[in-house]
Amino acid sequence: MPTRDQVIEKLRAVIDPELRRSIVELEMVRSVEIADGAVDVMVSLTTPGCPIRNHFEQAVTERVSELEGVRAVNVAFDVLTPDEKQGLQQKLGRNRLPEGALARVKNVICVASGKGGVGKSTVTANLAAALAIDGYASAVMDADVWGYSIPRMLGATGRPRVSEERKILPIEAAGGVKVMSIGFFVENDAAVVWRGPMLHKAIQQFLEDVDWGPLDYLLIDLPPGTGDVSMTLAQLLPQAKMLLVTTPQPAAQAVAHRAAEMAAKFDLEVIGVVENMSGFTTPDGSRYTIFGEGGGQRLADEIDVPLLGKIPLQEELRVHADEGRPLVVEEPDAPASQALLHLARGLVAATPRELPVVQAPAMAAAPGFGGKELPVIQ
Repeated sequence: MPTRDQVIEKLRAVIDPELRRSIVELEMVRSVEIADGAVDVMVSLTTPGCPIRNHFEQAVTERVSELEGVRAVNVAFDVLTPDEKQGLQQKLGRNRLPEGALARVKNVICVASGKGGVGKSTVTANLAAALAIDGYASAVMDADVWGYSIPRMLGATGRPRVSEERKILPIEAAGGVKVMSIGFFVENDAAVVWRGPMLHKAIQQFLEDVDWGPLDYLLIDLPPGTGDVSMTLAQLLPQAKMLLVTTPQPAAQAVAHRAAEMAAKFDLEVIGVVENMSGFTTPDGSRYTIFGEGGGQRLADEIDVPLLGKIPLQEELRVHADEGRPLVVEEPDAPASQALLHLARGLVAATPRELPVVQAPAMAAAPGFGGKELPVIQ
């Protein structure tokens, strides 16, 4: 029979999908009892009606069943006491614990650049649309509170509604991409003049009070720089991954490198680099490297991650973004569209997925036939 320590070690692989940390690290494993081949595990939930209860039950059963000698796993639940919740909040540096908003989000990708003007939001909007085209449920959270532009680029308009469960419902853009932005809550093109604490509160509310539903990818469009918003997201989403957008020129590459350094300080994995504005091709076939060449590859080499895409300069990419009709949707055969679709597939390849287990069908013996054991030739 396994020991309690062996069971606890297996439970370290069970991750809370919202807090993005192990249930062992979060001290949510209330008890472990082992007797006659059966392992009973008690897990403490943050709320009685926690929507990720089934996730925990399945994950705990799968992990503990891997241990030799275990014939049955029983998972039970209770709820953290108010004092335990407060202790966990202090440990995580949060005002409150999430209640299920991100429970069904498989991958959170923060799209960063370090500096403005490199086309990060355009890449984010088209990347979300490209993922939707390939059949992945995708959404964009516009965390660029001061320079919000995602609603315009995806053609998302209107005011978000509130569900019966008191959750904010994101606006659905063309192609089924869900969108949430501060732009939905202010007057048209009004300036947002906020300090750090207000930004932290808004970002936390977008993550925890929005009913994102089941998603394959939640893309978060970060503001330029490595300030309050980036640190807030790193604190709230410790297992999110970062995608860096740069232009080929050395100045943009150097600043994007700082964003990678910030990610390293907060233990956020940089999943890859995108080189935007990588070159311009005229109608006669002449190619001009207006912003230089090779910066994306150099940055990827420096931080030892893959270069997932090179997006060429194309006027239609800008025009369709201004009109709220992503280029990948309107002109999928355009050079920039093809590069963005390849970027989406590269992102999918770089993120973990649960593959279905294919089992061989049981083969019934053919009727009317017998057999005998053949002699083994020595």
